[in-house]
Amino acid sequence: MIGDLTWGAGLLGKGLALVLRRPRLFGLGLVSPLISSVLMGILFVVLLFNVGSLAAALTGWASGGLAEAMQILFSVLIVIAAVVIMAITFSSITLGLGAPVYDKISEAVEAEAGGVTDRHEEGLAKSVPRAVGQSVVLIALSVVAALPLFLLGLIPLVGSVVGAVIGAAFGGWMITIELISGACDRRGRTSLREKFALMRTSPFRVLGFGVPVFLLVSIPLVAIAAFPAATAGGTMLARRLVGESEPPRG
Repeated sequence: MIGDLTWGAGLLGKGLALVLRRPRLFGLGLVSPLISSVLMGILFVVLLFNVGSLAAALTGWASGGLAEAMQILFSVLIVIAAVVIMAITFSSITLGLGAPVYDKISEAVEAEAGGVTDRHEEGLAKSVPRAVGQSVVLIALSVVAALPLFLLGLIPLVGSVVGAVIGAAFGGWMITIELISGACDRRGRTSLREKFALMRTSPFRVLGFGVPVFLLVSIPLVAIAAFPAATAGGTMLARRLVGESEPPRG
């Protein structure tokens, strides 16, 4: 387990090294997350300005000192749930806006590792609607998951901490499925069911990669530089999950 977690986390560094060797591609890869970061940043600032009112509305049943404590707790839980949803939405929007660039980054990884055997070809008329539909499904799943995470946070003493940890694990898992999608699609594994099944074959490698990515893309400025590296890392992870080689070091 420790070895798999460490290996997964190391993919970010490997991905960064690969994209830095292609400065033009890396530069183009910054544009899409920059746009997404601005959009998500605006939404997050709006949330922060209104989170107190939302928490007060949800804790109207409390009174006295309990009311203030509940408002603080609910404010924290609302922010945690929002971060999970926004991080996954950020990933979907970024990949959508920068699809040609991120495809080139992923293809560069594939080329260095020996290419793709028995490549699956799919026209834009089919691939684009499917990709959009899958992104919508992943965002919807994240919204649905936000409710139990919120309720978990209500458990006294440990709820907020446990909720944050589970939220990071869930967010990392969901972001990873976005980042391995390009490599999976090239191999004919185009459905979400197939991609989830592939990730379950090595869950600790997936979490070792996905959780750090989730944490990094939750930080607006850091997310801009992290995303091209995460795209390369996601392709390496996909190759390992299907039993293929990684790019050589160097």
